[in-house]
Amino acid sequence: MAKLRGLVLVGLLGAVLFTASPALAAPVRPVAVTMSVSSAALVPAQTQPPGPVLDPAQTDKANSEKTRNKLVAGLIAVVLLGIVIWGRKIRSKRAKGS
Repeated sequence: MAKLRGLVLVGLLGAVLFTASPALAAPVRPVAVTMSVSSAALVPAQTQPPGPVLDPAQTDKANSEKTRNKLVAGLIAVVLLGIVIWGRKIRSKRAKGS
C-alpha cells in the first residue's frame, strides 16, 4: 500500500512538472538604427555597454556573506542531525531497558 502511494505521488509530481508552462521571457525592446547617408552601413543610434558594471569590492562582500550564510546553515544542519541521532540513541536505550 505504501509503494502504491509513493508511485501515485511520483506520477502526480511528474505530470505537474511536465505539463507546467515555461516562464515567459521579457519582451525584447528594438534598438533604434539610423542609416548613414554616405554609406549603406547600419549605425546604431545608441551604444549600450555589453553588460553590467561589477564593483570588485561589492562582489567580494557578497561572496563572503554567501559563504558565511552557507557555513551557518551547515552548522545548524549538523546540530540538528546530532540532536536526532542522540534522541534515537536515548530512545533505543529506554526501549531495551523496558
